[in-house]
Amino acid sequence: MTDVQGKVEAGFRAVADAFAANFAEYGEVGAACCVYVEGRRVVDLWGGVASPDSGREWEADTPVIVFSSTKGATTVCVHLLAQRGALDLDAPIASYWPDFAAEGKGAVPLRWALSHRAGVPAVDAPVTLDDVLGWDRVAAAVAAQQPEWEPGSAHGYHARSFGWILGEVVRRVTGRSIGRFFAEEVTGPLGLDWWIGLPPAVEPRIATILGPEPPADPAVRELMDQMMGPGTLLGRVMSGPSGLFAYDDRWNTRPFLAAEMPSSNGVASARAMAHMYAATIGEVDGVRLLDTATVDLARSVQSDDIDRVLGVPTRFGLGFALTPVLGSSCSPSAFGHPGAGGSLGFADPERGVAFGYVMNRMKLGIAGDERSDCLVRAVYESL
Repeated sequence: MTDVQGKVEAGFRAVADAFAANFAEYGEVGAACCVYVEGRRVVDLWGGVASPDSGREWEADTPVIVFSSTKGATTVCVHLLAQRGALDLDAPIASYWPDFAAEGKGAVPLRWALSHRAGVPAVDAPVTLDDVLGWDRVAAAVAAQQPEWEPGSAHGYHARSFGWILGEVVRRVTGRSIGRFFAEEVTGPLGLDWWIGLPPAVEPRIATILGPEPPADPAVRELMDQMMGPGTLLGRVMSGPSGLFAYDDRWNTRPFLAAEMPSSNGVASARAMAHMYAATIGEVDGVRLLDTATVDLARSVQSDDIDRVLGVPTRFGLGFALTPVLGSSCSPSAFGHPGAGGSLGFADPERGVAFGYVMNRMKLGIAGDERSDCLVRAVYESL
């Protein structure tokens, strides 16, 4: 039996039980869960193994790569700038980044990039890993990309281009990379263990991500191969550009951790994730990130239909994922972002809740993850 450590306040025992059950029933290897209610930390749990090869145990502040949960961090940065008047969400992206006007994208507003309506979910130009890690060339490829559909007419998950578009806008407006801006304006004031571009000194602390196991059913494997094939839009988006981004051990390597990929490679602890979201809806330790008007705008529904990339209904606000993308147990008032493999961070201003869950055993599925779903359900039942 896995030794679960940490604490829960009175009334939240169900969350601890759900966390322990994830190890017993759902194959959890190492994980952490943290919950704030009205700015107070009420759940702080961790357990399991951070590095199976060495046997290193998961600790209270162990960080791990959280994949698309990084989009929530990037979105907070954009809304901070909009709140300060440095960005206009209705202004064309090209007004900040002129090269983005290529291929008829000159009128695409920033809000369409936030809501996955910009029409450029895939990047077809051949790029190398050095191009991606070096930023400028992959950003140029995004700017030059021809839209898959008429921008604004539909939405489709911009799995990686979301971060490059928004990150380049942040860079052009502030003169700082997205990783530096996040560090100086969000994680620094709050004291968070969350990075977009991991410093070398932190690397020995992080958990090793364990790639998803293939489906046992051959028919399911064949269907997934068909859906994710190199000729499909979903395959181009999720593995591209240039097929560089399969979910395997490459994400544990220094180049993938050191790069600033603001859609994909943030490294965070559960405490950091919950703390950041708590500070978007209220004051925590004297710091509040977003005001109420900004939060209400950010979580207003912008896209709600069949997703052109994923092929299922999805719902997005301005940068944040909404239910059902957050999982079936989240309240409709919640906003945040899940990450490939299972991580999840969100805030619910109507219930005063902020939630963070991170893990190292990846499980892939469009319909959510049973581990986070059980934890979220237990949180709401405990309120």
